[in-house]
Amino acid sequence: MLRAATSPALTLLCSLLTLLVLSASPLAASPAGGQKPAFEGHDQLAHFPRPLATYNDQAEASTRVKIMSRAAKEPFNVAATVIFGLAILHTFASGFFRKWAHTVEHHHQEKIERERRTARHKPQDDAEDDVSFGATMLHFLGEVEVVFGIWVIALMGAGVYFHSWHDVQNYLGHDVIFTEPLFVVVIMAIAASRPVIQFAEKCVAAIASLGGGTVASWWLAVLTLGPLLGSFITEPAAMTISAMILARKIYPLRPSNKLAYGTLGLLFVHVSIGGTMTHFAAPPILMVATIWQWTTPFVFLSIGWKCVIAIVVSNLLYFLAFRRELAELDHRAHPQEGESRLLRWADREDPVPASITLVHLGFLAWTVLSSHYPAMFLGGFLFFIAFVEATRHHQNFIGLRSPILVGFFLGALVIHGRCQSWWIEPLLTSGMPEWILLLGSAFLTAFNDNAAITFLASQAPGLTDLAKYAVVAGAVAGGGLTVIANAPNPAGQAILGRFFKGGVSAAKLALGAAIPTAVVLTILLILRAGA
Repeated sequence: MLRAATSPALTLLCSLLTLLVLSASPLAASPAGGQKPAFEGHDQLAHFPRPLATYNDQAEASTRVKIMSRAAKEPFNVAATVIFGLAILHTFASGFFRKWAHTVEHHHQEKIERERRTARHKPQDDAEDDVSFGATMLHFLGEVEVVFGIWVIALMGAGVYFHSWHDVQNYLGHDVIFTEPLFVVVIMAIAASRPVIQFAEKCVAAIASLGGGTVASWWLAVLTLGPLLGSFITEPAAMTISAMILARKIYPLRPSNKLAYGTLGLLFVHVSIGGTMTHFAAPPILMVATIWQWTTPFVFLSIGWKCVIAIVVSNLLYFLAFRRELAELDHRAHPQEGESRLLRWADREDPVPASITLVHLGFLAWTVLSSHYPAMFLGGFLFFIAFVEATRHHQNFIGLRSPILVGFFLGALVIHGRCQSWWIEPLLTSGMPEWILLLGSAFLTAFNDNAAITFLASQAPGLTDLAKYAVVAGAVAGGGLTVIANAPNPAGQAILGRFFKGGVSAAKLALGAAIPTAVVLTILLILRAGA
């Protein structure tokens, strides 16, 4: 019942993900052979990236001076940031590689057809293989989820050049923790199962029925209730469920390009801010909750309720802008008499027994509760697979391609992100006004994972309460501007990307997310005095 990737590129990804799993194991995490930490007072084994405290910056030094000094003390910093910047540019150019791949594939097929027509007496089995190596590799380069993994190779080359292969091994095998990528792989697979999706769809349907069950009411219900569920079942699960429902109810109706990107932008922004009603669901808040002693009541009263207002306001703005098109989609949603709509196995409507749904929800809850302990949620996932096999007559095929790609993306982003602290930390702790810090945090989030931004801020001493609020608020507000801005975004793109010709455009996604991002930033700025 589990359908994994079969292409050479995805086979390679499976192998790399296996290496990530092994490197996250307790055996890999323990210093082998009694190795000593590279820096006194730190448990880091690799000599890169240097812990921030070891730079011994002058307290009165400006941000520019700190960054220049750190670059001079550790040249690897500059190389790592240049490589990270090139990886970001690569994500914007992914569409170019996909188009190039299609062109190469087309020429390859034409060549094969010509050879088959001319070689009439030659057995077809002896003809040139149908697979184009060049087109496959270009498709590989055009997969957004693969980009950062490709550039990890360059980063590791820089690590060997400036330090040693032994340091690279210690960095990947000990210093980098892959718990979050592994968690996202498991939660995506479970949340995308038929019993969970059908249960979530019934909950959303109850809300949509208040509006007559129209396309517009489904659209509003998914983009409101779905993201808010993220505060309780975690944001990756909320993203998966919301995207799956949109993939069933909205995108098959072929909305216009503006509505398609507007919906995707709303989804990404709202999932990022929808997890702010608790202290454990949104990665940017989870990173600082223990260090800053933020509890669920505190998070909800300082940020959460403001984000709920922002979700409602943004949805209403987009609804008013697209109300005519949403009404027109109703005609496509209800075929005329005599027309038929072929349902995939995943779309069939026969109900799942309540007992099976409860078991699936139990696996979902177990994964959320044990999200910090890979051995526990990975073990639970193995039991989940066995249960799916035993009840396969009520299940869909659970494809592992998307979860594996997303896990690979996040694992590579963690590897790159740890090497960017040398320049991000001075910017966040430069003593700028809170409103500039909030906007700056949102801007930085667009080019780095928002959890990394807040984590770096939590390592800086002396931040005021308003400064802490500004960093976290900006990080969650900017989490929808790009695919890399928030950990659940790759999951949403993996599910909905097939509805966008040539893949999701990074520039059009940013435009679609710009208005809801501006709305939430405005609300968080105006109401920041109550933080």
